[in-house]
Amino acid sequence: MGKSAVAMALAAEFDAEIVSADSRQVYCGLDIGTAKPTLAERKQVPHHVVDVAPADSASYSVSVWREQAEAAIQQLVARRKRPWLVGGTGLYVQSIVDGLVLPAVPPEPELRAELEQTMRDEGIDALFAQLLRLDPAAAAQIDRHNPRRLIRALEVSIVTGEPFSAQRKRRPPSFPILQIGLRTDRDSLYQRIDERVDRMIADGFIAEVEGLLAAGIATDLPSMQSAGYRQLAAYLQGSCTLTEAIQQTKYATHQLAKRQETWFRKQKGIQWTEIGTDTVVSVGEEIRGFYRECERRSRYRASKGAMSCGG
Repeated sequence: MGKSAVAMALAAEFDAEIVSADSRQVYCGLDIGTAKPTLAERKQVPHHVVDVAPADSASYSVSVWREQAEAAIQQLVARRKRPWLVGGTGLYVQSIVDGLVLPAVPPEPELRAELEQTMRDEGIDALFAQLLRLDPAAAAQIDRHNPRRLIRALEVSIVTGEPFSAQRKRRPPSFPILQIGLRTDRDSLYQRIDERVDRMIADGFIAEVEGLLAAGIATDLPSMQSAGYRQLAAYLQGSCTLTEAIQQTKYATHQLAKRQETWFRKQKGIQWTEIGTDTVVSVGEEIRGFYRECERRSRYRASKGAMSCGG
């Protein structure tokens, strides 16, 4: 049972709604390959910041997502619902948990095209080397295998003339946060991934990608860089066999999971829970303890305020 399934299983008990922290579930039409919650699941437990960008969008960014996620969280709190941030996109999660304020620099299409051409001609290491020269602090923190993150950091640094890292400020959130991470051994994780990819293929993943291509969604757009979409697009365009595309999808997802694991293990304050038959029970206990502590502190602050006012 993964993080989405655990959240779904517990949300009703805690009167919670889910704010998606998945950088691919934001795109309309990318459903099967992103394991997006179905309409029935969203009716059962409302999800926010899902299907908020067209599949052909080239400008959706973490700063846009953060604004939308913050707005959703504020609305949920106002309705006395509990917001749960659920997803594996590390920078999205960090932007809320650590209060990252990212530079709002509009995309520069010509510069991006130039950087993308550099990557095609010289490889992704050339982009990383360029960022290392311009902003060593950003290069030390960024995922050097993520071309979108590298290009964005270079874009901001070049356009503004200031290091990307110097423009990332922190505005700590005013609410308490509980972070729960699920983990399992690498072999079990890869087996789960492979089984999920096979289910996606059986559920119509190929037809989904075919429909996106037919709708004119270019393969170089951010949405189509998602694991599975670019591999199946290559198959549909005759560049490889279906067997090769499926195996490449599994491998790409293995690599993504490994990068996510590395990212989150570096983050402080995460309560790790092993995936198993009692995962829901264990996570539920963590959440109950957290909310009890929040209520205790709230009562304490209220009593201190009453004493101060009456003193």
